Amino acid sequence: MKPSYLIAPSILSANFAALGDDVKKVLEAGADVVHVDVMDNHYVPNLTFGPIVCKALRDFGVTAPLDVHLMVEPVDELISAFTDAGADYISFHPEASKHVDRSIQLIIDSGCKPGLVLNPATPLSTLDYTLENLHHVLLMSVNPGFGGQAFIPSTLEKLRQTKQMITERGLNTRIEIDGGVKVDNIRQIAEAGADMFVAGSAIFNQPDYSKVIAEMRQQLALINQI
Repeated sequence: MKPSYLIAPSILSANFAALGDDVKKVLEAGADVVHVDVMDNHYVPNLTFGPIVCKALRDFGVTAPLDVHLMVEPVDELISAFTDAGADYISFHPEASKHVDRSIQLIIDSGCKPGLVLNPATPLSTLDYTLENLHHVLLMSVNPGFGGQAFIPSTLEKLRQTKQMITERGLNTRIEIDGGVKVDNIRQIAEAGADMFVAGSAIFNQPDYSKVIAEMRQQLALINQI
């Protein structure tokens, strides 16, 4: 069976002056998930969104899953804040938590789906004792902190190894990829194992969201075709 691929535009590249309308527009164009990059100017050198933005999107009428990526330190106190604001998925970086398993359990107890984020230099061994409890693994294909960066090629091998680890354990854990995802590389990324794709500037910087999302899906549809 082919995996179900999810397109998750990152609102980091959206029009902040009309965020609700822009998110509605990208969902109507065929996106599946709304990716929210939360940066604290501490764990990463940038400052972006708080829980109030998620709540505002919910109040605006956005019903699609909100995929919150916490690039913050510490993480635990913000988990409940984003849960209350309407998050569906919450992921964090193991380097930002003193007790990774406890943070994962806090997300589960809050009713959200937990994810762990691995930076380009973070080893896969981080998943050895956590993978069974995760809904998704988010592999960073750029160094976190800013949008619009180029895809790091070594991420492809890391994707393959992550997929192998999940398969060997008989799990259905999703593999999310974030950074430099575009129409011209999404198929290669999917073939390496990813099934959820974060794309910011590649979508929001284009005049026609429907066109670029359709082109991404066309590339994904080519996988495993005879």
